[in-house]
This record gives sequence, C-alpha cells and structure tokens, in this order.
Amino acid sequence: MADIIQLLPDSVANQIAAGEVIQRPASVVKELVENAIDAGASQIIVNIKDAGRTLIQIIDNGSGMTDTDARMAFERHATSKIRTANDIFAIRTMGFRGEALASVAAIADVELRTKEHDQDLGTFIHISGSALITQEPVRCDSGTNFQIKNLFFNVPARRKFLKSNPAELKYIINEIQRIALSNPDISISLHHNGSAIYELAGSNKRVRIVSIFGKNISQNLIPLDTETSVVKITGFIGQPKHARKTFGEQFFFVNKRYMKHPFFHKAVTQAFEKILPPDAIPSYFIYFDVDPADIDVNIHPTKTEIKFENESAIWQILQASIREVLGKFNIVPSIDFDQSGSLEIPMRLQNFADVRTPEIEINPSYNPFDTHTTAKSHAGGGIPFAPKTFERTNPSNWQSLYKGLEPDLNEKSEPNESEPVQFRMEEQQTVKSSVQFKNKYILTPVKSGMMVIDQKRAHERILYERLMQVLENNEVASQQQLFPETFELNASDATLLTSILPDLRALGFDVRDFGKNSFIVNGTPGVLNTSSPIEIIESLLEEYKNSPVNLQEKARETVAISLAQASAIPYGHTLKPGEINELIDNLFACQTPNFSPKGKKILSIMPLEDFEKLLK
Repeated sequence: MADIIQLLPDSVANQIAAGEVIQRPASVVKELVENAIDAGASQIIVNIKDAGRTLIQIIDNGSGMTDTDARMAFERHATSKIRTANDIFAIRTMGFRGEALASVAAIADVELRTKEHDQDLGTFIHISGSALITQEPVRCDSGTNFQIKNLFFNVPARRKFLKSNPAELKYIINEIQRIALSNPDISISLHHNGSAIYELAGSNKRVRIVSIFGKNISQNLIPLDTETSVVKITGFIGQPKHARKTFGEQFFFVNKRYMKHPFFHKAVTQAFEKILPPDAIPSYFIYFDVDPADIDVNIHPTKTEIKFENESAIWQILQASIREVLGKFNIVPSIDFDQSGSLEIPMRLQNFADVRTPEIEINPSYNPFDTHTTAKSHAGGGIPFAPKTFERTNPSNWQSLYKGLEPDLNEKSEPNESEPVQFRMEEQQTVKSSVQFKNKYILTPVKSGMMVIDQKRAHERILYERLMQVLENNEVASQQQLFPETFELNASDATLLTSILPDLRALGFDVRDFGKNSFIVNGTPGVLNTSSPIEIIESLLEEYKNSPVNLQEKARETVAISLAQASAIPYGHTLKPGEINELIDNLFACQTPNFSPKGKKILSIMPLEDFEKLLK
C-alpha cells in the first residue's frame, strides 16, 4: 500500500489557519490594530470600504519594521514576543502566535508600507494569496500602513457566507469598541466609505466610555476601585435604572485585553439581585489587572476566552466590590436595619415636673356675622375658632355629615388603572366574563372550559398583522409629531438604525439622520398609539439585534415583528374591562390568533374536566 500521509503546502496550511483566525473582516481589523498597539502606536487610523470586503486599511505611528522583519512577519508562527514556552505565561501584549499576517496574506491581496523612525527609507511588500509579488524600498511615513484588499478573493465559499454590509460593519465597530475601551490612552479613528464613525482622542477610561456610548451614559456610571493581593479591579458599573434587556454595554478586560467570561458575568448579575428585574442586564466596564502568570490566554484562537488560576477568589472579590459601591452610592442599603423594632427617645423631665396639656379659652357663642358679638368677643380677649383643648368630642348627629355621599350600588364604576382589575360575580357578565389575572393573562370561560390568553403576545399578533397589511397595501399612514424629538445612539446602534430606515419609513416612521449618530423623529405610524416614539425605536433596535433572521432576508417582516414586540402592551399593565374585550375581539379577527409573530403560543384552554378533578 502506498504512503498517503504528506505535509500540506504552506499556502494550504495558511488558508486552514485563516479559517480559525480570520472569520470575517472584523477579525482582520482586530489582529492588525492589536499589532499596531504592540508596536507602541499612540495613533491608529482604520479605513474601511464596503464593510471590509473591498478594503481594510490600518495606519499607525508605531515603531515600524526593518525590511527583514517586514518579510518575516508574513511567515507562519513568526513572532517577536516569544522565545521559549515559558514566555507564553508572561504575555502582556496582544498578538503573539504569529498566525495573523500569514493567514491574512493567504486569503487576500496585501500591501505593506513600513519604516522605522530613524530611517530615511521604508519597505514596501505586496503579497497575494501567500505569494510574494514585490518587495522593495519606498518612501513612506514612519510606522506601518497595511492595505488588505479583496478579502477571501480565493476562497469564494467563505466570501459567500459573509453577512450584509451593515451586519459586517457592526462586527467591525464592536471590535473597535473593545480595543478602544481597553486602551483609552491611544487615539483611534474609524472611517467607513469616507464617513467618520469614531474619532477618539486619547483620554481616560470614563471619557472614552462617554465618547463611544454617548453623553447620556455619563451620569449613569458608578466607579469601581478595589485592590487586593490577588487582583486589582477598576472601571465602572451602570446604575440599575438604566439596565437594558439585551447585551451591548457589558465589557470585561484583563491586562488591557478584552475577554468573555460567563462566570464573572454571573457575579455581576448576582450583585444586582433584588434591585433589577429578572430579565434586565446591568451595564459594566470592568478592568482586571493580574499577574500574567496567573492567567492563560492561549486557550482560544481569538484569545477572548481566558482561564484564571484564582477564579473563585476573583469572583468573590468582584461581587463584594460591586455590592460595596452600590451601597456607597445609596443604590441599595449598606446596612440592614431591623424594621420590627421601634426607636425610643428618652425624655428628661426632671426640670419640667408641672407639664400640662395647653389650654386656650374660646367664646362658644361667637358668631362671625354678628358685629356686636364679634366686638364683644374680641374685647373679652377670646380667639375665634380656637379649640379649648386637644381632646375631641364626637357629635351625636355625625351621620348627617355624610348625607348625600352614599355610593350608588346600582352604578358600576371603572377600576383605578393603578390597581388590579377585580369584578364581582354579577359584574362579570357585563364584560363577557373576561377578567385579567396577575396583570399578565386574560381568563375567559368557553364551552369546553377556561381559556387563558397571554395579553402581550396577543397584542403583538394584532399589531404585527396590521403592520404587514400596511406594507402589503403600501398604505403608509404617518402621524406627524407636533414637536419633533432628537436622540443619540452609539455607533453600532446608529449603523443598524441607518440600515433599516427605508423599512421604518415604509411602516410610517419619519426618522431622519441628524449627523454624528443623532436622529430626529418627525412622525410615527398611525397604527401605533404612543407618546414616546424614541422609546419605541430603542426597543425596536434591541429586539432587532436579537432577531434570528438575516438582515438581507425578510427585512420588512423582521422590522414589523420587532416593532410589534416593542409596541405591545407590557406585562404588568392593568387593562380596563373595555380594553380586555377589545383585545379579545381584535385577536380573533386575526388570521393566526393562536401564535405570536415569533411562533409562541398565545392562548390555551383548560378543559372543564381538569377543573372538576381539582375539586375531587
């Protein structure tokens, strides 16, 4: 039998490695920007065209490279940061495996211009598909300038599975956010198709967070600062009232490296227990500084999953630190008081032995309309309307005070909106016997038993079908705002909103780009009855970000689903009897009343036999 095992050619091996390291354009941006940071750059410029498909350009003012180092940088496993295996456990830089440039050069057309600061000439290298095209001296600025063109040009299957430009741009923005937050002292700018997304000057952590996520977050940040022999923890947590229902403002960094850590995330969420709803996620920007020997960053190709030696101890320190600052800033009480006890204040009466109840003389015959009596009363020193004592007497005819105010038992009053809706048995017939339960469900009897309706999902179905009808019939009905409102988003959300603006306009939203990640709302869909369109749009974005549907496919349907979910009656909202009846009528007028737009059950019927079994 002939030998069948052989070594892979370098070009094929590099393409395989690229599948691990370079998953999309954002991966290239991450690797090259981290290399610029390792080169000591204080200024990094990122230029993107067509979400990275056409061009990714990274310019830095770092140390630059010699002509030999520039060529060696494209070789696999070539690195300047590791000499022995032990060096892996003392890493404080970003990239160190030496796979990034080799992987990028295997699947793209790469041009490199680099020069050291004390040299007159630099080096130009052109590599395409791992093949060296050109290497020659060139005049260029000090530092390094990478241009990555036509990504995945020789791997069409990988290029085919890239998402839409807005989606891929969002991934790039997320990577820039992580790098910028972990290195606030470095100036970083990001441009897409000639438009500036970020222009971040070097600053401190707080200013960098505000620069990325907008001015509104500034008052939301609570500082963390804890130092122990195990770990130093700094950064900020968000106030509970600004917590969201989706991820987006949750960041962990260790030794200036972004990381994902579900175990530490649980420590944060447990520290917020009892002050946040179960579905709310607090914001946090937490920086760990530990000895590199106590962590392992080499367990994942992207180096975002990191193993800690003292994981349990850090977990407890982190949770205690958060609880401490929450108490210090009066978010939760720092001391538990015994509410059952009473506070007793001793009185010293030694010098006040003759304490008596104060008395005031009055004239019981005083008549304010009798001038003679009034004059006489004042002449006698009496004070009208002043009580003689603090003791109260009960008049014998006190019932007459309430004459005419008795409730009319035949008249039915609507319940207060702030209280749960409750009905007597005789009242239930007037509302078709439907009642609201726990401000979440609607109970209504049917022939076979009891029907239970989820009020939020029911309203989602009603709104969704109305919105889809508007789209199908092109019946755009926009209700103009009397006072247009402006709002600001972070760059990632602003990019997402810009990409779906045409679909929002088709639904009746009149939202315009106001520049610098700001937008103005001039009108809202006529089918929605809302006084807070900005909240609806923000909720829409949160729902849209978690939508499993690709942005390129069924975009309008996705917007309609997200808008219906964002605008539906929330759980905990009390419904009036008329609103309950209207909701039920509208639900059963829908084409698909049994399921929500995302396929969840809206209603269920409990058979009468099951009720009877409960009482046996």
